[in-house]
Amino acid sequence: MAVCARLCGVGPSRGCRRRQQRRGPAETAAADSEPDTDPEEERIEAGAAAVAGAPGGRGAGPQPPPRCSLLELPPELLVEIFASLPGTDLPSLARVCTKFRRILHTDTIWRRRCREEYGVCENLRKLDITGVSCRDVYAKRINPRVKSGRFMKILPDYEHMEYRDVYTCLLHRYRHILGLWQPDIGPYGGLLNVVVDGLFIIGWMYLPPHDPHVDDPMRFKPLFRVHLMERKSATVECMYGHRGPHNGHIQIVKKDEFSTKCNQTDHHRMSGGRQEEFRTWLREEWGRTLEDIFHEHMQELILMKFIYTSQYDNCLTYRRIYLPPSHPDDLIRPGLFKGTYGSHGLEIVMLSFHGKRARGTKITGDPNIPAGQQTVEIDLRHRIQLPDVESLRNFSELSRLVLDVRERLRQEQQQESGLEDGGAGGRQSPREPQQGPAQPGAELPAEKVGEAGGAEAAGAQPGQGQPFVLPVGVSSRNEDYPRTCRMCFYGTGLIAGHGFTSPERTPGVFILFDEDRFGFIWLELKSFSLYSRVQATFRNAEAPSPQAFEEMLKNIQSLTS
Repeated sequence: MAVCARLCGVGPSRGCRRRQQRRGPAETAAADSEPDTDPEEERIEAGAAAVAGAPGGRGAGPQPPPRCSLLELPPELLVEIFASLPGTDLPSLARVCTKFRRILHTDTIWRRRCREEYGVCENLRKLDITGVSCRDVYAKRINPRVKSGRFMKILPDYEHMEYRDVYTCLLHRYRHILGLWQPDIGPYGGLLNVVVDGLFIIGWMYLPPHDPHVDDPMRFKPLFRVHLMERKSATVECMYGHRGPHNGHIQIVKKDEFSTKCNQTDHHRMSGGRQEEFRTWLREEWGRTLEDIFHEHMQELILMKFIYTSQYDNCLTYRRIYLPPSHPDDLIRPGLFKGTYGSHGLEIVMLSFHGKRARGTKITGDPNIPAGQQTVEIDLRHRIQLPDVESLRNFSELSRLVLDVRERLRQEQQQESGLEDGGAGGRQSPREPQQGPAQPGAELPAEKVGEAGGAEAAGAQPGQGQPFVLPVGVSSRNEDYPRTCRMCFYGTGLIAGHGFTSPERTPGVFILFDEDRFGFIWLELKSFSLYSRVQATFRNAEAPSPQAFEEMLKNIQSLTS
């Protein structure tokens, strides 16, 4: 009845035409005697009439064409106009007059704002009609292991909920936590994606596939969810553990940082004690049992990670991260990749481009190189032309090519420092030919391309594949690597002792296989890492500016330095 009254443009005191037909003559006459507009609307209209009829005003000269006021538009047109405005502007619009306030109670306005601003496509009134019941919304989206009806009592009654409540009490209130985040779990880090999923806000923890299947899709599990209950207040629930959702709390600490807390940590424990919890965690994290892992050092790393991460199951702090900006001249599209890291398993790395250099920053890490550190750095000015396949099998030949490039770079840096120290007196005359190594960024002579490479390598043309094989003695967790590559560049990789002690950058080779895969050969470790792109779409993850992205990289690196 209220919706009918709003669409008819009739005030609540007069009611709708259907109700008037059921009234008696006395009730209808009394209702007709009440004003149809509020005092604020009458004041606006009276002011406009006074201006038009005042001497020397608009009435003194030629009459301009009449202007149509928003108050004169039909309600259905005002509904369409208001629905196209940002939801943050609607509360101010409701304070203009009573008519606007009545129209803004129309649920179709808020349903459109929920869909366009947050991607909510579900119909609150037709969840059962469309085959998506409340039980399915919970059981299928949140916890597939839950049997039928086990937690039905905690689900809200969506039929009596309005989109205005969903927008104001849920989506708008928690909009600041949407996007990508890195949890503060010591050196291990992580990747959390907070999204609007149906009628929930859910924090999904993204996990790499089981080692060493780097091309498999990412795994994910819910850590928390936020939704509305019947009392129209948002409820935060922790999803950690195997006993279903339970009471939790979210606190926005400051800009680009928030924390979660579980208020019922007993839901995280299992009846079999820590041993059962460890075996369950091992199956989920590694896809195997402890008996299947024969490498003693790997067993120690796995047990260490379980003990360390278990301390953070009741309270976690998250810091926002952005996806790297893309440029037309980038070697490939930047983004998130899964990479193999020996006994540490698969880790998530962010590839970004910075002029003539590319960087791989760890989003997840390990006790040697923690999350936030730059695991690899590629010098795009120095391309390496690989030898033929038979020569490439010889590790000494590849090592010689890479070390030659490192020596060339060292000489260039020394010369550049000498020019800066010498000032104007140390500069060569423009007429004198430059002697010594090439300046940074310059292409190398054609006869030396085979050793260090330039912008155009001899042999395979850009975009064409050339045969590739790992040198004998180089270990790889995944033997199913591509056998052709597009191009290779000189790079450095970060290695360190346990606890990030004595970190140093060592030379290596960056191998670009295709748009979605690349590799890196660590010369000192005689190891090969294969990286594969994370095939997922992330909303609310774009950096507001290139400077904001650079600042984000510095912040996450400083936390583990």
